[in-house]
Amino acid sequence: MAEPKNAVLIGLGMVSGTHLAALADLGDSVRLYGVLGRSPERLSSFLAKASEFGITPRTYRDVAEVAADGAVDLAIVVTPPNARLAFVEPLSKAGIPILMEKPVERTTEAAERMVALCESRGVPLGIVFQLRMRAAVQMLASVLAEGGLGEIGLVEISVPWWRDQAYYDEPGRGTYERDGGGVLISQAIHTLDLALSLVGPVRQVQAMARRTAFHDMESEDFVAAGLDFESGAVGSLVASTASYPGGPESITLHGTLGSAVMISGKVTLTMRSGEVEEFGEDAGTGGGADPMAFTHGWHRDIIADFASAIDEGRPPLVTGREALRVHALIDALILSSKTGQAQPVAKEG
Repeated sequence: MAEPKNAVLIGLGMVSGTHLAALADLGDSVRLYGVLGRSPERLSSFLAKASEFGITPRTYRDVAEVAADGAVDLAIVVTPPNARLAFVEPLSKAGIPILMEKPVERTTEAAERMVALCESRGVPLGIVFQLRMRAAVQMLASVLAEGGLGEIGLVEISVPWWRDQAYYDEPGRGTYERDGGGVLISQAIHTLDLALSLVGPVRQVQAMARRTAFHDMESEDFVAAGLDFESGAVGSLVASTASYPGGPESITLHGTLGSAVMISGKVTLTMRSGEVEEFGEDAGTGGGADPMAFTHGWHRDIIADFASAIDEGRPPLVTGREALRVHALIDALILSSKTGQAQPVAKEG
């Protein structure tokens, strides 16, 4: 049996516990070799949790130590977006493959520079869009690829989530300086990426983005938009973190042969012939007051895919370059809201 790959986790925010559980599952193929965090308190807490899994990772003082450690096979970066470049630059220079939580960066321009940096150095860059790993998503993708719904004419995207004010009271959360924005780039980005992977690119948007009376924050917590897809389909988007008590995200696809409704991890196909089929399973979404109320299994599968991609010399499930598509869509939505006019979605590359 091959030795497991050595992964270093960089960043100890909320999602670090999810990655810890995922890596504990993957111990035979990818193990938590080391950790880097700037807060002594968070580091101590994380190490205590790791010990519960029987894991004792080494700790690093800075990213230079990680980059200089020849035993490191990959780095998982889960810092806030405004801190990413300081880690990606030395890691990529050292040739260490990087798996990074969404978004790539705060702005599309900065994200493009980061993607280009890794590409110029031949370093794999993968982005964690874990919803792609849901079994129901993969089954629906197969149905669409086989033309099972016919031609898609209408797409409905809904992200009715809730975050209380305490969530936005954390310094920097919901700001342009740290996060790059609000509900679009921090929450709805997952469902938007999923919709793009299923239906293809959006050509043009008409949007309204606002901050509701429920939150004291810098950026938007509500967005409503009309979407024109390059395929000819039209669609709608409603995304919010002001929808108390919060519910599961959904994507509904209406085709000439039938419709598919994906709610969280379950899909219902209703064919015009009268047949109805369900597959998948209910799953937590993180859409309510607890943003971490979801399984670590999807992260486990994303990490496993990234490690296999390194071995096989292929791109990971979601590359940094592919992730630029959803960044461009978010840019167009925000610009449309500011101008009050329809805006084209820039084509990546």
